[in-house]
Amino acid sequence: MAEERAGMSALTVCGETLVPDPSGALFWPARNLLVFADLHLEKGSAFAARGVALPPYDSRATLAAMAAVCTRLQPQTVLCLGDSFHDNEADGRLGPQERAALRALTGQHDWIWIGGNHDPVPPAGLGGQAMTAFDSGPLHFRHEPAPASAEGEVAGHLHPCARLRLRGRTLRRRCFASDGRRLILPAFGAYTGGLDLHEGAFARLFASGPDAWMLTRNDVYRVTFDRLLPLKSANQGGLTI
Repeated sequence: MAEERAGMSALTVCGETLVPDPSGALFWPARNLLVFADLHLEKGSAFAARGVALPPYDSRATLAAMAAVCTRLQPQTVLCLGDSFHDNEADGRLGPQERAALRALTGQHDWIWIGGNHDPVPPAGLGGQAMTAFDSGPLHFRHEPAPASAEGEVAGHLHPCARLRLRGRTLRRRCFASDGRRLILPAFGAYTGGLDLHEGAFARLFASGPDAWMLTRNDVYRVTFDRLLPLKSANQGGLTI
C-alpha cells in the first residue's frame, strides 16, 4: 500500500523536517516551534447569535486540545496561522474559563497570532503578539496560501481533508497537504469543516496533486494523491475515524 506512517517518512518542506501531529498541529523540532491553523474560537456562539443552535463548548474543547499538545511537545514558540477567532467580536464572547485557559497558554510560550480573513487584527489583551506573516529560515508562515508559486510556504485557510478506500470502507479525515515545496495545515478548531484535496482551490496551488498526511486518533499516515478517492467516487456517508 502507498500509506506510510508519518514517523517513518518525514514531512519535509524546502529541506526542513516537520512533524505532523495526530492532533492536527505541526511541530518544527529544529526551531522548537508549534503551529496551529484555523482555531475559529467562538464559532459556536457566532452561530447561536444567528439562531443556529450548537453546543457552546467549541472554544473550551479547542483550547483543551491545544493545551494537551503544548504540554506534550513543550514548544518554545507557538504560532497560530490566522482565523484563530471566528470574527472580530469573538474575544468578547469568550467565557471566563476559556479566557483564563487562553491566557495561561500565551503566558507559557512565545506566542504569535497571524491575522486571518476572519480575524485580520487578532484581539489585544489575551497575550502574544500579532503579525501579518512570520518568516523563519526557508519557511514562510501565513494564513492564506499565495495564488502564485510560493516556495517554503506554510499556510492554513483551506481546511484540507481527504478520502481513502480501505478494507471496503471509505474513510474521510482531516489532513496535511504538501508537495515538498509548500504545506497546508488542517483546521484545528472543534467546529471546523474540511475541503477535499480534489477541489479546485488546491489544484490552483499545486502543479500536481499533493500527498495527504491523513490524521487518525493516534497516528498520521502519508497517502499519495493517486490513492485518494476523487470527488465523484467518494462515498459521502463514509466512515469518519
